[in-house]
Amino acid sequence: MRPLLSLLFVLLSLFPSPLSAQEGDRVPTILATGGSLDKRFIAYIVRLTGKERPKVCFVPTASADNPYGIIRWYERARELPLEPYVLRVWVSSYTTKTSFADYLLGMDAIIVGGGNTLNMMAIWHAQGIDTVLAEAYRRGIVLAGGSAGSLCWFREGTTDSRPGRLTTVHGLGLLPWSHSPHYHSEEPRRPMYMEKIQKGEYLPGYAIDDKAAVLFRNGKAVKALALDEKNGAWFVTRDKNGKVTEEPLPVEILPPSAASER
Repeated sequence: MRPLLSLLFVLLSLFPSPLSAQEGDRVPTILATGGSLDKRFIAYIVRLTGKERPKVCFVPTASADNPYGIIRWYERARELPLEPYVLRVWVSSYTTKTSFADYLLGMDAIIVGGGNTLNMMAIWHAQGIDTVLAEAYRRGIVLAGGSAGSLCWFREGTTDSRPGRLTTVHGLGLLPWSHSPHYHSEEPRRPMYMEKIQKGEYLPGYAIDDKAAVLFRNGKAVKALALDEKNGAWFVTRDKNGKVTEEPLPVEILPPSAASER
């Protein structure tokens, strides 16, 4: 009986009711990718804002505001209908007068980059950015990201932020699930994630391949996306006997477009 209930839960979470919000509505929205920030995902984020030319902010905290990552962001954004911004945290208060809160809450979408999740969470907490992002979520500002940029929205998940081996990192908990990015591309991820769920150390959650994504609205998964048929997403849980199950999510393949090809 429990496996049937689990399957019913996944199906209900995937397909919103007719009263659910449509793309562009200001409801709590997160697009979590397994790792990639391909232009097709960025273009999809632009659509989610419902604006013709939204203000989209890239947050490279996890890569220590790496300048090469920032340059890549501007290159990807150049051919898309958006106004690109970057939130740098390694700044001087003498020359930076706009608060992190005023800057982020003025955006239509916020995309968090990959890198060291543990360091990023510590910096966000020290600077109060964690509470600002929670407020942005409540206001319906679209949140997104991959790898560290997807882990941050969940309760907990697998990370390589500590030297030597994969360990656990705790995120903001805006999504009441666990998470594993890079699900099939990095060999240790899948067995560790399944073991943590099997032992009850992790909540059930969403595992996402590098070139796939899951769209959440009001805390529920409503759609899975991918750049090709080789990548996907799964809801991972355990039954009453402790057996871990992986329920594949129906995936919509995002077609190539002139705006996403280089």
